[in-house]
Amino acid sequence: MTDQTETDQTATHQTSASRVLARAHGALGHLTLDRPEAINALDLGMVLDLARALDAWAVDSDVEIIVLDGAGDRGLCAGGDVRGLYRQIASGDVAATATFFRAEYALNAQIDEYPKPLVALADGITMGGGIGLAGHAAIRVVTERSKLAMPETRIGFTPDVGGTWLLGRAPGRLGEYLGLTGASMDAADAIHCGFADYFVPAAHLDGLREALQTRADPSSPTEIVLLFDETAGSSSLEAARPWIDDAFSAGTVAEIIARLRARAEPEAIATADLLATSSPTALTITLEAVRRARALPDLRAALEQEYRLVMWFGQTQPDLLEGIRAQLVDKDRNPRWRPATLDDLAPDLVAAAFSFEPPQPLWS
Repeated sequence: MTDQTETDQTATHQTSASRVLARAHGALGHLTLDRPEAINALDLGMVLDLARALDAWAVDSDVEIIVLDGAGDRGLCAGGDVRGLYRQIASGDVAATATFFRAEYALNAQIDEYPKPLVALADGITMGGGIGLAGHAAIRVVTERSKLAMPETRIGFTPDVGGTWLLGRAPGRLGEYLGLTGASMDAADAIHCGFADYFVPAAHLDGLREALQTRADPSSPTEIVLLFDETAGSSSLEAARPWIDDAFSAGTVAEIIARLRARAEPEAIATADLLATSSPTALTITLEAVRRARALPDLRAALEQEYRLVMWFGQTQPDLLEGIRAQLVDKDRNPRWRPATLDDLAPDLVAAAFSFEPPQPLWS
């Protein structure tokens, strides 16, 4: 093993096609998403660079602990490159879509199964693909600036990157609530819902990184994080469990909306109004996906289910393109869902989605 006083043993690595910095300081491997102008949104090059760095460090005896963070002060990662996905689907490039999701999901599984402690600093916005990076790490840290979410239904899509696996294990019916609404979690909510483990004030993150570097010990990274851990406060989602659990335990999206409208809480009524404007297809498939994920054996099984669904959306459903158009391209915030109502959904919609066979398998 190399002496811990030696630093920067591995040269900083950054490709022209990607925006990932990978460097080693003593026994600490440090990965930084370096695309701050896009809140570090992931493209294929970034996914592949992350995977390559993790592959190399997995067999490097000098590197004992990995830290993952994001450049800039806005967030760890806002998600995947949705505009790129829009162009692929619009042009009918199914192969490119499959290539991205297969690489991204392989990275999610790699993080989950990584043989060395991986500490993810989910400071700021951490959504969609960012959850796929941070949510499956061994040690997950949030700050007072953290905003975590799986907001896919807002663009006519469904949670992926292992999001349904995490949602399915949230307390009570918070998984259904978060999956269908795309609501953001603060630090306390994220810890309560099982998306994070520790709260460290943002001002102390540099100190945490330094401590992990100078005290690197693969047997005790949790003890190092605990030196900086503070109380995140109370979770508003935990307090809202009575109306959330009551409404989101209903069997269908229509019944959930009806129960919400029957509640006295203003938040319940507002949630019903939000769901009424969302894609009926995305809501229905997401509800089923979260519930099926509860019965799955592991993250890989959840990723397989999600891969089937995302390719089904990309190849057969108009709502994904329409949702991206309305939210990110034209930005008129007025998506025209097809079908427009829950009553108009095909009776075999769920069966068709969950039995869809993508043109390429997820695991090669």
